Amino acid sequence: MYDNNPTLEGLKTMDEARQGSVLFKEHWQTSDAPGLKRFYIESYGCQMNFSDSEIVASILNEVGYVPTRNMEQSDLILINTCSIREKAEETVRKRLRVFENIKKERPGTMVGILGCMAERLKKQWLEEEKLVDLVVGPDAYRDLPNLIGAAEDGNRMVNVILSREETYADISPVRLNTNGITAFISIMRGCDNMCSFCVVPFTRGRERSRDPFSVVAEAADLFAQNYREVTLLGQNVDSYKWENPDTGEKTDFADLLAMVAQVSPLLRVRFSTSHPKDMDDKVLHTMAQHHNICKYIHLPVQSGNSRVLELMNRTYDRAWYMNRIEAIRQIIPDCAVSSDIIAGFCTETEEEHQDTLSMIEWANYSMSYMFFYSERPGTLAARKYADDIPEEVKKRRLNEIIRLQTAVSLRHNQADIGKTFEVLIEGDSRKSDQDFAGRNSQNKMVVFPKREGLRPGDYAQVRIKDATSATLLGELV
Repeated sequence: MYDNNPTLEGLKTMDEARQGSVLFKEHWQTSDAPGLKRFYIESYGCQMNFSDSEIVASILNEVGYVPTRNMEQSDLILINTCSIREKAEETVRKRLRVFENIKKERPGTMVGILGCMAERLKKQWLEEEKLVDLVVGPDAYRDLPNLIGAAEDGNRMVNVILSREETYADISPVRLNTNGITAFISIMRGCDNMCSFCVVPFTRGRERSRDPFSVVAEAADLFAQNYREVTLLGQNVDSYKWENPDTGEKTDFADLLAMVAQVSPLLRVRFSTSHPKDMDDKVLHTMAQHHNICKYIHLPVQSGNSRVLELMNRTYDRAWYMNRIEAIRQIIPDCAVSSDIIAGFCTETEEEHQDTLSMIEWANYSMSYMFFYSERPGTLAARKYADDIPEEVKKRRLNEIIRLQTAVSLRHNQADIGKTFEVLIEGDSRKSDQDFAGRNSQNKMVVFPKREGLRPGDYAQVRIKDATSATLLGELV
């Protein structure tokens, strides 16, 4: 999370987060040059949505639109949406009511729905939400200039066609409203895993990977701009695969990791999200061999019970998942692991819930994204299984998971007291401008007093003196 980025507001809620998701809201700003049109964009959902918004900004920039922080003065309001939970969709609908008032006060302002909700609900937006002028799916952003032009003529436009080829590899994202230190790089799009609870395969289409050379070039360009950390993004990065059409040479995710790590030893490399069925030892050995590949893996378990995992169509069982954790411990002993956990999936018993609690203890997660099951229309679970766990039971189980994970996170962090970590300074602490905040390789937030000569983007050696369940507190050494 970008908790210490003064220009990015982030909100993480346990029941909205999934697949490493965070609720991101960004208000992009640039100079309001005369004669140029302004656009305002908000993004909700996973890190991929945030990355997509940077692609959208680049496309709009090419046709004369500049971003603005002030939605009341914008000519185009865009909302990049998430369909992973019902509450996320409700949030978007509430925001549309706000946009409706702006549109009344500023006739001619256009409103567009982007992303997964656009894909899932398609023309329903144009039929039910009369204020929506554009509905654009995640594979149709190149068509935005044409759609906007038609909408300016009074038409209400929709393009939600999914692609088997689109990766936006040739588009250089506009890095706006960032801390200038960390950035996302999308390495693939779509998902071929048909988890029974998940709508992503229906809203983002089939899996396809970017060519590795464009990924490395983007990382090198970011490093040249003084960025010092990149996160490689995909719904399932471990299944990344690309074949050179000229030579037939194949590149897998471990190969790509090594290529990006070799851009510079000063450029940290992270990735998200991994799938336990595809997390192989080659990736782990590659991480161990490169100091600048961060020793942190987000490995969603979803449930600690094999029967529930089968209903979820996760294609692994409890024993397989534990084997992957054991491999991480053996190959990368100092690696931190985080997870996603669903409480109250269809037919889950109390005993099966206890299996999830025991997995949290055994895996010793540094943190988890936790939420209760929310049935999504069109998914396999919605078609095959009754959502039969009462909401009060779901919430009680979720609260038990949260309490346990908080205790495990505190214990995990307290074990770091006395250790010294290399910390990449991201900016000021949220609580005091006398302190810096940054992350160590294990993705833990570290707060420590400032020292003259250090600035964001620098690496610092920090000895940990104290810890909370969310933060390490230290001093420079």
